[in-house]
Amino acid sequence: MNNRNRGKNTGDDTLFSSQKQIDKLKLAVRDMQYLLSRNYAEKASSELVGNHYRLKIRQIQALRGASASENQIQNRKSKELRISDLKGNTIYLDGFNVLILLESLLSEAYIFEGTDGCFRDLSGVYGTYKRVNQTQKSIELVATFFKKSKAENLIWIFDKPISNSGRIKQIILDFAKENHLNWNVELEFSPDKFLAENAEIIVSSDAWILDNCRNWFNLVGYLINEEKLSVNLVKMF
Repeated sequence: MNNRNRGKNTGDDTLFSSQKQIDKLKLAVRDMQYLLSRNYAEKASSELVGNHYRLKIRQIQALRGASASENQIQNRKSKELRISDLKGNTIYLDGFNVLILLESLLSEAYIFEGTDGCFRDLSGVYGTYKRVNQTQKSIELVATFFKKSKAENLIWIFDKPISNSGRIKQIILDFAKENHLNWNVELEFSPDKFLAENAEIIVSSDAWILDNCRNWFNLVGYLINEEKLSVNLVKMF
């Protein structure tokens, strides 16, 4: 195990901890929602709003993650399930999306609550997934949720092209076997498309998946409340 975290970047405290910066980001999110609701493109909108408020690159990244149009927000909310809806069902989990978000949260990186009620981080996988100190605890949190949900089974979906996806698959399968969990892990070339088209219930905070899926569950929101997780949270609206 390498001594590494999924933590925040140098400079993130300056960008996200002061009330002045948070107030500015909230105004930016409001402006983004106005533009997106009128069918302006996301990239052009975030550049326009970013320039107006003199946002830094990571602030614009957070802005994009937190923003959605009024229709998107309504659509996503209409498909959001409660924990009681999961009983006896199969859950498909967007592997890297959920795992990296939980690792970031446990590393005390900044987590952003968007207008759709979803939580997102600023970490990403760029071709390779590297296990961190918080990986084990993140998997344990998913197990805690799974037991409480009384779901029938849970299927983790990972990006096959990402290096080390096979390794994390084996780690999760070993954990499931040791803890007698009805889990499976699948590697897909296009996980977003696979989840949107094949899964009745998904766990993800990926905007495109939420727009195109049938039903979804806000796992990180649930865990924050249910497990009383300590979160470096920035509420963006």
